[in-house]
Amino acid sequence: MLIPSSVLPVFTIIHVALSLVGIAAGFVVVFAMIAGKRHNGWTKTFLVTTVLTSVTGFGFPIKGITPGIVLGILSLVVLVPVLFALYAKGLAGVWRTVYVIGAVFAFYLNFFVLIVQSFQKIPALHALAPNGSEPPFVIAQVVALVGFIVMGVLAFRRHPAETVAVA
Repeated sequence: MLIPSSVLPVFTIIHVALSLVGIAAGFVVVFAMIAGKRHNGWTKTFLVTTVLTSVTGFGFPIKGITPGIVLGILSLVVLVPVLFALYAKGLAGVWRTVYVIGAVFAFYLNFFVLIVQSFQKIPALHALAPNGSEPPFVIAQVVALVGFIVMGVLAFRRHPAETVAVA
């Protein structure tokens, strides 16, 4: 589904807002996991906005397969078992692992795109890495990747294992 050019600016704002809410909620959810807690409302917000970010990404007038399209597909593929683990399996057994790893990975993908878009759209960052391959861009991505690996390991070790009903 491609969005008509007349509504593209509004659609872009909605897409970016969903992404930023998803990222903010993702931090709350992952830090809660690290603290050994659950925040069901924040989790729903994170999952819904992350799914919607990926879905709305397909509405932009892009021809062919782009890295953004690939990341959107990958995000949705990751989120399906995350949602199943949480809502159908209640995080029982191996489903806790599927949920934690998948949720952190989906969050990372959204954050990865934030970095890419920031270097493309924010003039000061774009000046530092106009091609997206210069050291400032690479450093930002490596720092993010290492940070998400650390958060993922901590979340995996500390997220509660017991089964709970999630509304």
